[in-house]
Amino acid sequence: MAEIKLVAVDMDGTFLDDGKNYNRARFAEQYAALKARGIRFVVASGNQYYQLRSFFPDIAHEIAFVAENGAYIVEAGEDRFVGEFPQGDVAKIIDTLARGNYPELNYVLCGYHSAWYFSSTPAVYLEKMRRYCHRLQPTERLDDIDDRLFKFALNLSDEYVSVLMADIERHHAGVATAVTSGHGSVDLIIPGLHKAHGLALLQQRWGISHEQVVAFGDGGNDLEMLNQAGFGYAMANAPDRVKAAAGYQAPSNNQEGVLEVIQQLLEGRGAFA
Repeated sequence: MAEIKLVAVDMDGTFLDDGKNYNRARFAEQYAALKARGIRFVVASGNQYYQLRSFFPDIAHEIAFVAENGAYIVEAGEDRFVGEFPQGDVAKIIDTLARGNYPELNYVLCGYHSAWYFSSTPAVYLEKMRRYCHRLQPTERLDDIDDRLFKFALNLSDEYVSVLMADIERHHAGVATAVTSGHGSVDLIIPGLHKAHGLALLQQRWGISHEQVVAFGDGGNDLEMLNQAGFGYAMANAPDRVKAAAGYQAPSNNQEGVLEVIQQLLEGRGAFA
């Protein structure tokens, strides 16, 4: 069996429980053991970098983040990759969203410096998004945004998610890819800039093969990462299509599933025996 050199974790529904917490004392011990063995720890999430690092105040300066579903990669506080939509493509996507029939659709534009919302965005939606975007600013017009935009974070009625995703594929193939993490949440990302791409860039820097990676996820935006990793773990709370794509299954996010498998890794048990 290949020697494990990297552990990558999604956050919501995976590393975090439903209360958006994790067992910090247990993980601190595990992280120290991983570090002592030269095993890298990477946070791979659709969320904003500034939000993600807030969960790891003691080690954010030394770990890596594949943030915004792979559009923004930071290693030990240093930028390693920043994607960008051409502004003309952003305008065309916004036009599609405005013309479509997507009940309860709201969205923010995610960029290098901040996430952005238009003044017409409902306050209740913004209150929710502030939990995921620690930098969130208003704008009146797209042309007023001075930033590198690399993701749309959308939320809409769950039953219309497939309709929206099909429309994005039909009108913006090759420009934007729609991925869902469940519960009416859809991200529009730059094609190819997913979590697996971000991990591959870091692996190349560190000389780590796919077979030496353990990855954890629970959503559609984790599929490429779970397929790519030598040990791809779907959480017990993941939908069936995610479980089918992963080679392994971890206990649920509310049962410290990620930490349970990391413990198996450290003790040479389970799939790591």
